[in-house]
Amino acid sequence: MIRLRRAEDRGHADHGWLRSAHSFSFGSYQDPRHMGFGNLRVINEDRVAPGTGFATHGHRDMEIVSVVLDGTLGHQDSLGHGSTIGRGEVQRMSAGTGIRHSEHNHEQARETHFLQIWFLPDAPGGEPGYEQRHFPDSEKQGRLRLLVSPDGAEGSVSMGADARLYGGLFNRDPALDWDLDDTRLTYVHLVRGAMTINGQPLKAGDALLLEREPKLRLEDGADAEILVFDLAPLGASR
Repeated sequence: MIRLRRAEDRGHADHGWLRSAHSFSFGSYQDPRHMGFGNLRVINEDRVAPGTGFATHGHRDMEIVSVVLDGTLGHQDSLGHGSTIGRGEVQRMSAGTGIRHSEHNHEQARETHFLQIWFLPDAPGGEPGYEQRHFPDSEKQGRLRLLVSPDGAEGSVSMGADARLYGGLFNRDPALDWDLDDTRLTYVHLVRGAMTINGQPLKAGDALLLEREPKLRLEDGADAEILVFDLAPLGASR
């Protein structure tokens, strides 16, 4: 079964300094039909105005992944980590028993565009943690590169959730057939550009939700960047 989620059907919020599109219920956007998919709980596409950002706030019991698409994002947390992430970098913060952090666009003339992604952890509690890695475009061109996984396989960022996140760049590349485990869930988010996936033409912000499907077919990529999520159904374990 394949379901299409159009970009324009997401929840939207405009706070002046922050413009967000919510793939799943978040904040003031609440829709019982879109509360998550398997152990994927949040995908927020955020655009942060120059010189602004998220003041210090807390999280717990969530695996939080940030993927910067354009600009830079400064990070500070209660574990003492301070960093700036840019395009091609992936950051994971394990909230565990509790963590506080802030995120800011310190540039004065450039918007920061990034995705904030939340996964439900395998178990509540645990030590808070942080990891960050850079993945060059050359590793993603015409293929799906593992970015985040439970065990840090293939140089990916590790996290405490039974999910894997892949990233790919496609621009007039040959079609790619990708085998799926049909006992799990697959979520495909087109970050930018255009692409046909399993026969469905997609534009930036569109997504496909796949259940009991054996294969992905990726073709006709035009300056396309995609994220592919391999997800555990709720209640499943590794």
